[in-house]
Amino acid sequence: MSEHTVTAFDDDLKFITRKVVEMGGHAESMIARAIAALVKGDKALAEAIVAEDLVLDSLQYELDERIIVILAKRQPVATDLREIIGAMRMGNDLERIGDMGKNIARRTKEIDDIVHPRKVVRGLEHLTNLTLEQLKEVLDAYVNKDVQKANEVCDRDDEIDQIYTSLFRELLTYMMEDPRNITFCTHLLFCAKNIERIGDHATNIAETVIYMVTGKSAISTHGTRAE
Repeated sequence: MSEHTVTAFDDDLKFITRKVVEMGGHAESMIARAIAALVKGDKALAEAIVAEDLVLDSLQYELDERIIVILAKRQPVATDLREIIGAMRMGNDLERIGDMGKNIARRTKEIDDIVHPRKVVRGLEHLTNLTLEQLKEVLDAYVNKDVQKANEVCDRDDEIDQIYTSLFRELLTYMMEDPRNITFCTHLLFCAKNIERIGDHATNIAETVIYMVTGKSAISTHGTRAE
């Protein structure tokens, strides 16, 4: 392989990494702002987030198109092939995370201007903060090819599941105590489930990082992939 070809291939791989990180940053921003819009009842912000999902879709399209060209022209093998296919998988997970942000924003637009039970809102914010931390950690693991950090992300998924279950029970209690809470708490239940699913997608990305670096599947150890 000529030096020119090697350099061009390195540029391709760098493009892929940049695009995945860009998608990750955009998805992270969408989730954080969607929860902020929900807590504040900011319907204008919610509307903007719904529109921003198209940006993430466009980034995924650019990533997939570049990967298709690379596969056709370079015919990579071994580690390089795992890195490229792994990036495509991660792009899909990040696009799905953006969809979760869009779903939360849409629910924010439907919620009436009522007083929110502060305790459950704090619970949702806590769940979101933990999940976004997982997303940041796994993107760092991807950039640095850090298998240990990727494994730590997988191992912490149970904590998110436990907090989600606790919040679910608390929301049901509020609904039973006062029927006026039913509509708002139902919306919050769906939002909390979306956040929990983001944790699953972060775990998917961590498993992909492990596979990219080691060539071994982490799914058998940490569970099945989120869809």
